[in-house]
Amino acid sequence: MTAARLHPMRPRDPHEPGRTASTLELFFDLVFVVAVSIAAVALAGQLAEGHVAAGLGHYAVVFFAIWWAWMNFTWFATSFATDDWLYRVLTILQMAGVLVLAAGIDAVFAGERITVVVLGYVVMRVAMIAQWLRAARADPAHRRTCLTYAGGIGVLQVLWLGLLALSGPVATVGLVVLIAAEVAVPLVAERHGTTPWHPHHITERYGLFTLILLGESLLASANAIIEALHDDAALRPLISIAVLTLVVTAGLWWIYFWPPHHEAIRSLRQSLTYGYVHYVVFAAAGAFSAGIEVEVDTRLGHGELSDVAASFTVTVPVAVFVLAIWWIALRAVGDRVVNTVVPLGALLVLADPVIPVPVTLTAAIVVAVVVVLVLCPPVERGG
Repeated sequence: MTAARLHPMRPRDPHEPGRTASTLELFFDLVFVVAVSIAAVALAGQLAEGHVAAGLGHYAVVFFAIWWAWMNFTWFATSFATDDWLYRVLTILQMAGVLVLAAGIDAVFAGERITVVVLGYVVMRVAMIAQWLRAARADPAHRRTCLTYAGGIGVLQVLWLGLLALSGPVATVGLVVLIAAEVAVPLVAERHGTTPWHPHHITERYGLFTLILLGESLLASANAIIEALHDDAALRPLISIAVLTLVVTAGLWWIYFWPPHHEAIRSLRQSLTYGYVHYVVFAAAGAFSAGIEVEVDTRLGHGELSDVAASFTVTVPVAVFVLAIWWIALRAVGDRVVNTVVPLGALLVLADPVIPVPVTLTAAIVVAVVVVLVLCPPVERGG
């Protein structure tokens, strides 16, 4: 009978020693592997066909839904996670919503209605409302904050369903407005009392999601080798792309995990900046894997993009990833050399398309940045 009881959803200790990601959180992340993979493949398809603007627009919207649902769960879990049966069931319900959302991604990229994506998103968010209401009941000190979260999310889900009745430019405007409103909910709610967060736990969760996204790039690298084995004429360039992709991916991993991320979220403002800018970090990492797929298609003569344009589908995401993570995590703990080399290296990556061998210059620059980081450890901050 004890195991069937619900535990009060009281705030977690932000200084709890040894706190790490739970097995439920790791299980939760698995469905996002599916969603991110589908989004990256769909983006690669549209880029390869030359539909760059449309592909990026669809990707931005779909990835927002993926990222926002993941981020809201992650920050809630660091503050109020319990391990009773209801918390687990509501988390699994959110996972079901992610799978529904993933099933509708291809339709969005095909220019069809976003009905399935919206329905999956609403399922995730309704489960999140239930979590916030549980926290409000058990935690009088943060009740107003929790109720603001629940109320804001609830109103927006009704509006998301209403968006399905619109079409054309009006629907596009409504989409932008609702995304902005979703992002504003934490800004409003946290004014009523800041929810506690565990710096090491939350940054570990971001790191784990980054690994998922970088893993997509390794999958693209493996696909290049598989394609090469089926096309002897393209063997050398595809093997080259695969090897260089591994080097770049390893370099991005090194750059991301070089700074002590928990130092970047000491205040509410820092935590909001860290969380929101990670949309750019995550989206760029996912787009990088799509770019590798585009590069492979181009080398096989299957794509509509020129060699130069195909190279930009790789270099732009790499540059954006490095600049974004430098801004939110490296900048504060890097010395003058680091804060010169890292952003400069990111910009120089954009010159890669002038090199006849794809990804070569990018790999060389990323390796050079890593060497600098090895020689210049993070600067310790007082306080």
